[in-house]
Amino acid sequence: MGLHAYLDTSAELILASRAAIPEATVEAAIDALVAALRSGGPVLVCGNGGSAADAQHITAELVGRFLRDRRALPVICLATNAPVLTAWANDHAFADVFARQVRAYGRAGGALIGLSTSGNSANVVAAFVAAREQGLATVALTGADGGRLAGLADHLLAVPSTRTPLIQQVHLCLYHYLCERIEAALSDP
Repeated sequence: MGLHAYLDTSAELILASRAAIPEATVEAAIDALVAALRSGGPVLVCGNGGSAADAQHITAELVGRFLRDRRALPVICLATNAPVLTAWANDHAFADVFARQVRAYGRAGGALIGLSTSGNSANVVAAFVAAREQGLATVALTGADGGRLAGLADHLLAVPSTRTPLIQQVHLCLYHYLCERIEAALSDP
C-alpha cells in the first residue's frame, strides 16, 4: 500500500468512527472526566505498548497543558512507574498491575481512562473491575466491538476496526478532543 492509499484508509476510518461513536457518548465521557477533575480527581490512565504511550500522552497534556495555560490537573499514568509494575508483575501477576494502582490511587468520584485496541487486555479489564469497586467513572478507548471492556465501561469509544495502528490513530484524535474539551471546561475564563 502506498502513502496516499494509507492516508485514504486512515481518513476513511476517521469518518467511519464519526458515524460509529455517538457524539452523546463522547459528551458524557467529557462530563464524567470534568466532574472527576473538579472534585479533585484523580483521573487514572492505563494501556499497554502503544496504548501505554498514549496513556502517557494524555497524562502529559492534562498535567501540563494542551492549548491553554491553566492549573495542573491530577492525572496519573499507571503505565510509567517501572518499580511498581515490575515488582507487582514479578511477585503477583502482570494482569493485576493496573488494578493494584487503581486500588492505591483511585477514589470515589475519580475516573479511569483505559486504552486497549482489542478491548480485551487482561490488565486493563482488571483495572476497570477495580475502578467499579472504587466508585470511579470509566472511559474505554477500544477498537471493534469494545471486547470485554464494553461491558465494564461507563463510556465506550470503540473505533470500528481491528487494525491496531489505525485504531491508535483514531484514538489520538479522540483523546486530543477530550483534552481540548476538558481543558476548556477547567480553564479560567
